Amino acid sequence: MESAQALRPTTNPYIVQLVRSLCSEPGIEVELFSFGRAIFGHFDVFHVHWPETLITANNPVKRWRRRVLTLLFALRLLLFRKPVVRTWHNLDRPEGLSRFDYFLLDLFDRATTLRIILNPLSELPDDKAAALIPHGHYRDWYRAEPSDEAIAGRVGYVGLIRRYKGVETLLQAFRGLADERASLHVAGKPSNPELIQQLTDLAADDPRISFDLHFLDDEEFTANIRRSSIVALPYHHMHNSGTVLAVLSLDRPALVPDNPMNRSLATEVGGGWLYYFEGELTTEALSEALQAVTQTPPQGRPNLDARGWPESGRAHADAFRRAISLRRAG
Repeated sequence: MESAQALRPTTNPYIVQLVRSLCSEPGIEVELFSFGRAIFGHFDVFHVHWPETLITANNPVKRWRRRVLTLLFALRLLLFRKPVVRTWHNLDRPEGLSRFDYFLLDLFDRATTLRIILNPLSELPDDKAAALIPHGHYRDWYRAEPSDEAIAGRVGYVGLIRRYKGVETLLQAFRGLADERASLHVAGKPSNPELIQQLTDLAADDPRISFDLHFLDDEEFTANIRRSSIVALPYHHMHNSGTVLAVLSLDRPALVPDNPMNRSLATEVGGGWLYYFEGELTTEALSEALQAVTQTPPQGRPNLDARGWPESGRAHADAFRRAISLRRAG
């Protein structure tokens, strides 16, 4: 049973491609999540990405209902020794949850049998079993149109806009660029109205900055990446990022935080595709990256051969079977 409740047009393409690859694996039957199936149904292993999504809801009544149901589900996992496999996307827990929410996350940590890590440098909080399965690419998902050619000098940002992603820092760094031919286009849905106001205030008197502040469908997401000369991802913290893989899958270079994970990814995909900044993004780092891709555009395509979905589906199936064996062995 996968933790996704349904495959909708807005569902993360990583989840959709994973479910499709698992459905193609012999001996694997995939169930999507519902509390009814979770508490009363049959499944051999539960695979979860972000446990906190089980307990979040738009209003207090629904939130408390989901908390109670999540508690019942977690108790079933523990009492009946159901194996749990968790993909380790983030090192830190989300902020702003209640004590009871964190207690529920503690229960899922206790129930976890095996973790899937997306890069070899992930640090785990305990000595439970782990399997390395690289994040799959998006080449089969996103289709570029002939009109989606890079606009000279354009810096792009795509994806959900949240505080930790540092888009405010990107705006400040860009405003310091003296090049009047450069432009910045920020596309994605901000997490709250206050962030929208802050972004528009920062760009108010700079005509080179433009926005698409709404949820992007696949066509818009693809076009915004392909029309950028370089995509800047000014995250304050980056461990695993599907957006980086999406940018590379669409053959565009990216500016990312300088850390061991991104250095390892650069070695994998080849030279000219990733540029770095240390600490907070600065005008100097942004200028150097933009000049580099303008003067020497990357050639060919980034090497994503190790990130195919058929291989990922087989590796996930092996991880699930291993988790079952570990739980049976006690």
